[in-house]
Amino acid sequence: MPSYKVNVKWGKEKFKDIECNTDEPPVVFKAQMFALSGVQPDRQKIMMKGATLKDDDWGNLKIKDGITILMMGSADALPQEPSEKPMFVEDMTDQQLASALELPVGLQNLGNTCYMNATIQCLGSVPELREALKKFTGSFAVGGDIAPGESITAALRNLFSSLEKSPVPIPPIIFLQVLHMVYPRFAERGEGGVYMQQDANEFWAELVRCLQQKLPSVKEEQESSLPVAAASSSGFMDQYFAGEFAVTMKCEEAEEEPEKKSKETFFQLSCFIEKEVKYMHTGLRSRLEDHITKYSESLGRDAVYKKTCKLNRLPGYLSIQFVRFYYKEKKQLMQKF
Repeated sequence: MPSYKVNVKWGKEKFKDIECNTDEPPVVFKAQMFALSGVQPDRQKIMMKGATLKDDDWGNLKIKDGITILMMGSADALPQEPSEKPMFVEDMTDQQLASALELPVGLQNLGNTCYMNATIQCLGSVPELREALKKFTGSFAVGGDIAPGESITAALRNLFSSLEKSPVPIPPIIFLQVLHMVYPRFAERGEGGVYMQQDANEFWAELVRCLQQKLPSVKEEQESSLPVAAASSSGFMDQYFAGEFAVTMKCEEAEEEPEKKSKETFFQLSCFIEKEVKYMHTGLRSRLEDHITKYSESLGRDAVYKKTCKLNRLPGYLSIQFVRFYYKEKKQLMQKF
């Protein structure tokens, strides 16, 4: 293999005993010179007795040991030291980390208020809802006559506005005060005066009801991949959060009684976590059929009906409740599955 030791003169610099293998493409030799001089290969001009080296052909260059080759070309400027000292993730504070990763700001727990915080932050992930709240012009009162729907909606609007502006988690004090005034049952206290834990789904239902009353539907100016209802629907929550069931009721004690069909609106589906339920879809499907007791006009008494629900329309944002408890009538208590 023809490998030689050559010298390269570059301006005032001279590099000695550089390995030059003519079995390899010339670009390999240029890469060696780049490592020594900092001159990019495409900016190098290597000459020897009137011949110029190309990237893919040694041409007429007669390489031998000890020969001196001339190289021309300017090196790139050395990179400047950064004006700001680099900061590593493990050295960042929570505030700096949230800013760097563009994480949403959270809510501080005010004593067993995690049910409220989790629900609010869940709704806060819906951009259409945040925009609708910005357009809401209602206000809330902290004393005297309180309009539940308007007060809760206005307090939620202000809370989302504060979350967008704050770089650190904030305490939802004002919203909690309004909630306690509108719904005193959420203000129950236990031993030591600490707020009692509440059911997140119960709070979700009340919050959705308030928003359903106060937020008008919006017109979709652009095409959306979300299955949203038309703007002619009764309100924003119906437009984005409401689904529809096609319901069939069949009396199992009177075959001659005709089926009754109707439509029902829902704002959430329930998945009961029973022993035989291993996947969410099986838990949801198991509750689409049920047996209920109600008055039968043909029999003139209460009878067992089979209620079958089929999804007619899914909402843009589907809420699913995972149910771990059920009411045991014999013991008259709530029991966990």
